[in-house]
Amino acid sequence: MTLDTVAPAVFTTLTSDFYGYEDLLADREKQVLADLRDYLEREVRPIVDDHWERAEFPYEVMKPLADLRLFAMPWAETRPFENSAVFRGFVALELARIDASIATFVGVQNGLAMGSISVGGDETQRREWLPRMATADVIGAFGLTEPLSGSDSAQGLRTIATRDGDDWILNGSKRWIGNATFSDITIIWAKSAEDGQVKGFLVPTSTPGYRATKIEGKQSLRIVQNADITLDNVRVPESHRLQNANTFKDTAKVLRLTRAEVAWAAVGNAVGAYEAAVKYTGERVQFGKPIASHQLVQDLLVRSLGNITASLGMVVRVSQLLDEGRQKDEHAALAKAFATVRMRETVGWCREALGGNGILLDHGVARHMADAEAIYSYEGTREMNTLIVGRAITGKAAFV
Repeated sequence: MTLDTVAPAVFTTLTSDFYGYEDLLADREKQVLADLRDYLEREVRPIVDDHWERAEFPYEVMKPLADLRLFAMPWAETRPFENSAVFRGFVALELARIDASIATFVGVQNGLAMGSISVGGDETQRREWLPRMATADVIGAFGLTEPLSGSDSAQGLRTIATRDGDDWILNGSKRWIGNATFSDITIIWAKSAEDGQVKGFLVPTSTPGYRATKIEGKQSLRIVQNADITLDNVRVPESHRLQNANTFKDTAKVLRLTRAEVAWAAVGNAVGAYEAAVKYTGERVQFGKPIASHQLVQDLLVRSLGNITASLGMVVRVSQLLDEGRQKDEHAALAKAFATVRMRETVGWCREALGGNGILLDHGVARHMADAEAIYSYEGTREMNTLIVGRAITGKAAFV
């Protein structure tokens, strides 16, 4: 059975959307969300625990996600219809509700990689690459973080780009780069030897001197194929330099867009754990009745729903600000910091509601609990996002 042969799904509001924020979506947005939910429940949910345990990526999901136009939605060159940032946020939530690793894959492809080209590329680069990435014919990765440079990427980047005639030569290393074991291109951010400014380069992964090695032993987002990248005299033409990405401020424009969607994914990850806890506690019988009828269990569920509802209200408003052209760095930073803290609490409470069974993949909470740790840290730690908001509040930078 293919997506073409499946009847359109019927949209229903998630029970975890307690205040009905999904009612803000347009009818076509609701239909796409319903079709995505139907596909994820039928084809992805049954396989993710096995792939998570084996730390393997289910490559078979790429084409169906592309057929749903998920990679195409954000960008003028590829979007199938006008859609809102709130809708795209709910897509991130829906993906993470089933599996945060799949949500991360999509976020790297249509946010970090395509976003770098859309924000930093010129018209020729956008026209050449974005349509092929929208159909998943080209898979992208985003190479910013380095072994010795994470939170201090603005100043601490060690990868160097040296001009050599009509080419650039890249030397350095990257770490924690999602999708990088199978990407066709990687956006490499490097400091120019000429002016010391950070610039972006579109690097085909078949380029001599480029090597990606899978990071083993992860206990969070295990399906995501993170890699260490080494760049040994990697030569790329000037035409592969992102023409409108000339300082770290341009890199930050990409991160601002994706940081808000990571906050949405954090809410989705919490929703996935919460829904599993509600189901389990309604079925698990102790002392002669379902444990959902016990006051202390209901307390855990209500606190979890409160966290989800508060976080959902925040991310909806942040996305509305983006649609209105008024979103600032501190808006996205506060949403990411707040939602990930609340997510971390929520998955812990949901695990507690399941007792000892909460640590087993079988019951739907353990994977969300483990994956929360990575979401909490990437795309800006809580501490770094706090300092971004703190600077906005006080007018004083406290980064060092």
